Amino acid sequence: MKSNLSVFFILFPFLLFGQNSDHDLLPASFFKANREEFIEQMPAHSAAVFFANPIRNRSNDVDYQYSQNPNFYYLTGFRDPDAVLILFKDQKTFDENKGVKELLFIRPKNKSEEIWTGIRPSCEEASVITGIQSVYTTVQFKDFGIAFSKMEELWVEFPSQPNSEAFSKIALANLVEDFKQKLPADLSIDEIKPIKVMASMREVKQKEEIALVKRAVDISVEGFIELMKAIKPGFKEYQAQAIVEYFVKNNGGEYQGYPSICGGAENSCILHYQENRDSLKSGDLLLADMGGEYHGYTADITRTFPVNGKFSEEQKLIYNLVLKAQEAGIAVCLPGESFRATHNATFKIVSEGLVQLGIIKKEDEADKYFMHGTSHYLGLDVHDAGTYGVLKPGTIITVEPGIYIPEGSPCDKKWWNIGVRIEDDILINEKGGATNLSVKLPRSLVEIEQLMAQDSYLKY
Repeated sequence: MKSNLSVFFILFPFLLFGQNSDHDLLPASFFKANREEFIEQMPAHSAAVFFANPIRNRSNDVDYQYSQNPNFYYLTGFRDPDAVLILFKDQKTFDENKGVKELLFIRPKNKSEEIWTGIRPSCEEASVITGIQSVYTTVQFKDFGIAFSKMEELWVEFPSQPNSEAFSKIALANLVEDFKQKLPADLSIDEIKPIKVMASMREVKQKEEIALVKRAVDISVEGFIELMKAIKPGFKEYQAQAIVEYFVKNNGGEYQGYPSICGGAENSCILHYQENRDSLKSGDLLLADMGGEYHGYTADITRTFPVNGKFSEEQKLIYNLVLKAQEAGIAVCLPGESFRATHNATFKIVSEGLVQLGIIKKEDEADKYFMHGTSHYLGLDVHDAGTYGVLKPGTIITVEPGIYIPEGSPCDKKWWNIGVRIEDDILINEKGGATNLSVKLPRSLVEIEQLMAQDSYLKY
């Protein structure tokens, strides 16, 4: 029976493993516990201030899809812009509210604006979401009596600003200015310590966070599996991208965690290639680096595979070298190992292998073809916050060695335009060792070719 993409997208949702529900949203108690832990690490007689991310303009009267400041979200669970969180080490009294250690200021309700941009939570609703009892509107913020002059130390995470001119047109700029006017001239502001504390806290994932990362990984893996079955010469890179992103959306993922990378042939040698417009030919490798975001937490997976379903001899040699390096990197994902251990292990394998293949003469030349780090933290950000010290139980990192040999490289032409990266998401376990969260997605040459030989639900 002849079919096409439109028919697939109508029928295929019923074959997937269930639709999204809100039962796995993080509860207010999760964010309350995070605030309590943060306050515990603050010095005596201090306050900490966090701003939500600003709305960012894309062009003219069109804005980018909004994404919250991860630190602000980690402490509040609040996803709206133009908000301010203030934490106090010592209890304060405001109006009739006594024993206050946390204040939240949010946008006021506005019926005319809500027609265009959606319903805003009330102060009462924001209190339910965040677990913060003292919630006010930003209209009240300017004249709100906060005695910063009595603080001995003030920690602030200011919002990132695209540029001063653009930021001055954003509503959040008024909040920042009102905040600065409240500060005594001699009060020292520390912008480094809150970031360090947040990095330490976010580095080790709680069980609820691990579950959300696993979900993001699972729905991304489903998309990769179908892509490997469906792809064939004549595909556009953006069609490959669309398959994985469809599975993410259809299974409850709100966004992609980062712009999808789908590069064939020479484009596989561009590390962050994002145009995804070229045609894929028989004999090309496709390097696909994509990860869905689920309830704020993202996956980050890369697979490299032949468009025609069969690796060439040269492609096999490079692929197996990268796979060997990745396995060496995963083997050192142990509690107490240095964060750098994965890169040291993978780079050693790659450099020795490139010499053996005659692509380089000396091992210290390997960075011509393996020019990035092997690991980064994963969580609310694709390059998540962390201390980059030793690996700790509950930490999730990527292990992603690669070899990229663009046309014109000083080696035999048979290697040109072979770019290979293999990336998996690795959870460091409490009792030692690691769990590959994306293990369901084949990595070996044999498994990939076998998967690609299977029929796809996609027909052209």
